[in-house]
Amino acid sequence: MFIKMDTMDKISFKDFQKLDLRVATIKEVKDHPNADKLFILKVDLGSDGERQLIAGIKGAYEKSGLEGKQIVIASNLEPATIRGVESKGMLLAAEGEMGKPILIIPEKKTAPNTKIR
Repeated sequence: MFIKMDTMDKISFKDFQKLDLRVATIKEVKDHPNADKLFILKVDLGSDGERQLIAGIKGAYEKSGLEGKQIVIASNLEPATIRGVESKGMLLAAEGEMGKPILIIPEKKTAPNTKIR
């Protein structure tokens, strides 16, 4: 589902600056025990250690193809419990054909925890 940009609420640049986007490397992928379309990802954030994310990308990506892949995450979201499992961040993805997610990834290998500007 595509949303027309001119119908969305605008935010200030100051509010946008509050979002902390970082590069993370996927270390481990598991099936979510309570959801058919969710994976539990363990990601490496370099000096900030590892973190667990819940991501609705199952069906668009295979577990084995995700391990080692670098992604972009919103790292300063409040933790959320999704179907009984805690998530401490959110990966960024575009909406592709038929609503399937397309991961936002760095063009080149980048150190985990690199800030996106």
